Amino acid sequence: MDNVNGAKPHFVLVPLMAQGHMIPMVDMARLLASRGATVSFVTTPVNAARIKPVIDDASRAGLPIRFVEFKLPCKEAGVPEGCESFDLLPSVDFYRPFFEAICMLREPLKLFLQETTPRASCMITDYCHWWTSEVAQELNIVRLVFHGPSCFFILSSRNIHHSKVYESVADEHESVVVPGLPQRIEITRAQAPGWFSRWEDIRQKAMEAERTATGFVMNTFQELESEHVALYIESTKKMVLPIGPLSLYNKDTKSKATRGNKSSIEEHQILSWLDSMEPRSVLLVSFGSMVRTRPLQLIEVGCALEASGRPFVWVVKEVEKCAEVEKWMSEGFEERTRARSLIITGWAPQMVILSHGAVGGFVTHCGWNSILEAISPGVPMITWPHFADQFLNEKLVVEVLRIGVAVGIKVPVFRPEEDKVEVERGAIESAIVSDGRRGGRR
Repeated sequence: MDNVNGAKPHFVLVPLMAQGHMIPMVDMARLLASRGATVSFVTTPVNAARIKPVIDDASRAGLPIRFVEFKLPCKEAGVPEGCESFDLLPSVDFYRPFFEAICMLREPLKLFLQETTPRASCMITDYCHWWTSEVAQELNIVRLVFHGPSCFFILSSRNIHHSKVYESVADEHESVVVPGLPQRIEITRAQAPGWFSRWEDIRQKAMEAERTATGFVMNTFQELESEHVALYIESTKKMVLPIGPLSLYNKDTKSKATRGNKSSIEEHQILSWLDSMEPRSVLLVSFGSMVRTRPLQLIEVGCALEASGRPFVWVVKEVEKCAEVEKWMSEGFEERTRARSLIITGWAPQMVILSHGAVGGFVTHCGWNSILEAISPGVPMITWPHFADQFLNEKLVVEVLRIGVAVGIKVPVFRPEEDKVEVERGAIESAIVSDGRRGGRR
């Protein structure tokens, strides 16, 4: 792994400040360092505090990783202080200013690269960080783009954009066939291509920056997406490195439990509860870090879980567990399901749960990290996408890989301000029962 001059390579990783992007790049940093490379991981104080157990473990293990903290200029960009990750923003109205704050890290990053030793051999930067392209070119540093979502999503989005297939439809809810795929996949404009659909200027900058990259690093693996990886290579004419699932770097329970953030429950409590359950009987319900489920919908989920009769682990965020939800839970739900339920408020150690033999199903928002964490131990999924890459990920899980069933959601939910029900308890229960008939096959 030496350079031609005998020096160890020095990778500089610049992740997007969002849990779904940070988590796999932390794993990548540890993977590269364990193979002998020097790694500089660019982060901010709040994000560094979240991954402190990982930082401490890397230090104890003697891994050559430097966690470089840059102050995010929140105030200058109009973002509330301390909101240094997308999931910490109080509203989607702050997403655009947050991107602007991130772009202001250009000069600090350039200064670091100019002064750091050994000199950076390669930068691996998130697709969203278009501004790192200019820095890499100015300093003559090789740059690889990191794609956090599935190759299926990246390829589909690229094909949709270049074919301009949406120009033929007048309604955002009218389906079109995604061009250039081995399978017939239909999607609506509302469902895809996703995150940047509101900010075309950022999309254009990201795509232009992509063209200047040497190649791509993807958190997927050849056996899972071989056709899509081959088509992406053919389309981009660039090197594509599928190096995932990066989550598998975490081998022991402790590293699984601290992946992403400090768990709000001790892992031994979870393991003890799961050990008491029958093999492949438990259903995990968890919707990632950014989804905010409103009270009426939470109650529908709870009613479906109760009616299904299955043991379950239900992860509810602190911001979701309002007085209305707590009142409903305390008025009989918790007592009636106590013998077969574990309700976790806050951050849950998802890998610890999914890798346990008692778990036989997973109700997921279709974030790519969550999908990979379920695929690795062979846990089938009930898919409930919300936005961004999640609807195309659902297509991959349900229609291509056939390892999940859809709960039936059709319209993205970006602003769940209204307290309404998107999916009724009957549909949720039906999907749970259908998943149960699949038997949690491994």
